[in-house]
Amino acid sequence: MKRPVQSIPLRAVILMLFFIVFIPFLPLLITWRWNWWEAWVYAALNILGFAFSRLAAARRNPDLLAERARFLQHDDAKPFDKILAPLVGLGGALIPLVAGLDVRFGWSATFDLSWKTLSLLVILAGYMLASYALVENRFFSGMVRIQTDRDHQVVTSGPYSWIRHPGYAGALLSYLATPILLDAAWAFVPVVLISVLLVIRTSLEDQALQAELDGYREYAAKVRYRLFPGVW
Repeated sequence: MKRPVQSIPLRAVILMLFFIVFIPFLPLLITWRWNWWEAWVYAALNILGFAFSRLAAARRNPDLLAERARFLQHDDAKPFDKILAPLVGLGGALIPLVAGLDVRFGWSATFDLSWKTLSLLVILAGYMLASYALVENRFFSGMVRIQTDRDHQVVTSGPYSWIRHPGYAGALLSYLATPILLDAAWAFVPVVLISVLLVIRTSLEDQALQAELDGYREYAAKVRYRLFPGVW
């Protein structure tokens, strides 16, 4: 029997538009440099990457977007994630904010085109990995919780056969390369902060899944690495 597709709250739609449409344009809005092609590429990648990944996820798992839209509204979310999830979201918004301020006030030297090309490829790889994880995993919630209401099961296919948390790994790749694309070395400060938060969140989420989700401990024994193949 198919589960009914739940509607997405208006509040969630407004927040989504703010973070997915407004925030990526912060470098352009702060600097007012409308000929800054790197900032246009950054904004386009964020918006189009989000749109395509969600469309693909919705076609495969229609109830997933509604699950993710109930951000911070789950009573059974893990206490640590009620703190970490908003911090990670705000940290992601700080990167384009600091990048815009950096370029406006000339705090950093520029990177050459070869570095920017490499950073663009890394960002694309990060988006592709995170999107692949989202589409493959119908339990890819915005909050860490055991989804008993959605028959939560271990996902072992796609990128989950390589690493246990490919969504976080993809996000980290994109964050790390963004300051180079935007000529904003000072943006590495929020990148480092959000990277630390993501590593902590990954560790705590993995512990919760091993303790409470049937089959996850056995999966973790087979797929050894959480974020970085060969490292951790």
